[in-house]
Amino acid sequence: MTGHVEKDAAMLIVNGYIHLAPSDVGQFVADMATFARTTRARDGCLFYAVAPDDPSTGRMLVAERWRDQAALDAHLSAYDTIAFVERWQGRMRSGLAKFDAGNERVLTAA
Repeated sequence: MTGHVEKDAAMLIVNGYIHLAPSDVGQFVADMATFARTTRARDGCLFYAVAPDDPSTGRMLVAERWRDQAALDAHLSAYDTIAFVERWQGRMRSGLAKFDAGNERVLTAA
């Protein structure tokens, strides 16, 4: 089929911020440390990091790379992901976006 792009073909980048109450940052970082180790071990996870960007305002930077949509879907539907989101759902606000990444190259390349 000409022009057909498979849904799962492109690497995905998830990027943005999670916003918490500043008083929750320490607990969130501790909870995230365990969750991030599990996430990084998932099939298709190429990179996963969540780190304080501005702890005084509760802003956390999120950066993820996934092999494809199927890998990201498996992560999002995993029991521990659902449990993590449920634990923090009422205490965090997400500003995340997903991007297709079809032209990866080194930073200094044209």
